[in-house]
Amino acid sequence: MAKPTDAPPMTDAAYEARALAEALAWRDRQLKRPGLWDKTTRATQDHINRVIPERVHEIVTGAVQQMTRGLLAGSEWTTARPLTEGALQERETRVRARVELYRTTASVEGGVAGAGGFLMAAADFPALMAIKVKMLFEIAALYGYSGRDLKERVIVLRIFQLAFSSARHRPEALAALEAAMRAPHDPDALKTFDWRKFQLEYRDYIDVAKLAQLLPLVGAPIGAVVNWRLTQRLAETAMNAYRLRLLADQDAE
Repeated sequence: MAKPTDAPPMTDAAYEARALAEALAWRDRQLKRPGLWDKTTRATQDHINRVIPERVHEIVTGAVQQMTRGLLAGSEWTTARPLTEGALQERETRVRARVELYRTTASVEGGVAGAGGFLMAAADFPALMAIKVKMLFEIAALYGYSGRDLKERVIVLRIFQLAFSSARHRPEALAALEAAMRAPHDPDALKTFDWRKFQLEYRDYIDVAKLAQLLPLVGAPIGAVVNWRLTQRLAETAMNAYRLRLLADQDAE
């Protein structure tokens, strides 16, 4: 239902209180134990992994590796200037506008790839990866954090990992993210990052959804919807993580 046009605007304090409550509820959901559905999905995933052509697995793994190299190099993904001033409400108005753009871009790209058959669908993996990584760094900047910092790149990796972790590994991924946010600058932080686990978790999460994109006739609409939802999930994870971080940093000042 649409809000009345004459409704009074929310104060910054009220907005922050609501955002904090939403972020804490989101955090609690990350800690839930895997249910029957999660366990069944995992068993299905293991079966599908044995059916999917090895070439598809290779493409996905290569896309993930390419993204991690981009994070290490940094220059292509970290150009957005951090927003140094502004209330949370103002920041998130801008974040939502940018997320909408990235969701639409990802959806269109997924639809085109889904209509193009196996080869186009396979090419969708690196394209979607690039969209999501760029979005993450832009979200970080709008919350006031610079992607040029090594610490922020580690945090971005942890957010990505949490968004696409299985229910079984989600509490561990959340703990790693929160530890990265609390940690001081560490030039060796990326050396201890488990890249293999990162790749496998991401692949396992998206393989079930993206497999349907290979189906004739329905590949285009499925590709569009899947890309929209994957981008939305990552954006939701990033927004809630940065909400908790920004509000905690403000309290510490």
